[in-house]
Amino acid sequence: MIRFDRVSKRYPPGIDALSHLSFEVAEGELAVVCGHSGAGKSTLLKLIAAIEKPTGGAVLVGGQNVGGLSRSALPFLRRRIGMVFQDQKLLFDRNAFDNVMLPLSIAGFPPREAAQRVRAALDKVGLGTREKALPIALSGGEQQRLAIARAVVCRPSLLLADEPTAHLDTETAADVARIFHEFHQVGVTVLIATYDAGLFPGARRIQLDHGTLR
Repeated sequence: MIRFDRVSKRYPPGIDALSHLSFEVAEGELAVVCGHSGAGKSTLLKLIAAIEKPTGGAVLVGGQNVGGLSRSALPFLRRRIGMVFQDQKLLFDRNAFDNVMLPLSIAGFPPREAAQRVRAALDKVGLGTREKALPIALSGGEQQRLAIARAVVCRPSLLLADEPTAHLDTETAADVARIFHEFHQVGVTVLIATYDAGLFPGARRIQLDHGTLR
C-alpha cells in the first residue's frame, strides 16, 4: 500500500525533516508513527498525501509514485486517502452535516447519495444526532470525531491521522482511538502519527528520531 524508498525531505534553508527513509506499510495494516516533536511525523504523512513532495527518493501509494503526480491527478489520489489533520481544519461557519458533505460536493456526488453517505459517516463516529450543530457547539472530542467523519465519508482505502488524540482527556482519547481501530477492522489501511502509541495496542510502530528511522 505505502512504500518509502530512500525518501528525504529538506526545507529551506537546509533543514532536513526526513533523511533516507525506507519502509513499507502493507494493505490493511494499522501502523503508528512515533517520535519526539520535530521528528518528522507530520512531514511523513504530508508526503503520502502529496501535500509535500520529497526532495529525494520516492513515495509510492498503491504502486504509484505520488511525488511525480501532476496537479490534475492529485484529486484522484486524494479520493483514496482520508486525512485527519492535527488542527482539524473544520469550517466553523457550517454545521456538522455540511462539514462532512464538503469532500463529496467537491467530488461531484449526486445529492441524495451524498446525504446518505454523510449520515452514515456521522453515525459511525457517534454524531448522528448532532448533524445540525456548529463545530463551536461541539466538545473537543466531538470536533475530532467530526474531522474523522469528514475524512472517511468518501470511503477511502487509506486513512492518515496526525495526532488525532492530542489535547483530549484520557477517556475521550481512548474513544477516538477506538474509532480508528474499527476502521482498521473492516480493511482500511490506517497510519497514525502520535505521541501516545499505547492507545493503539497491536499496531506496528514506525519510530522516527530527527528524521531517520530508529
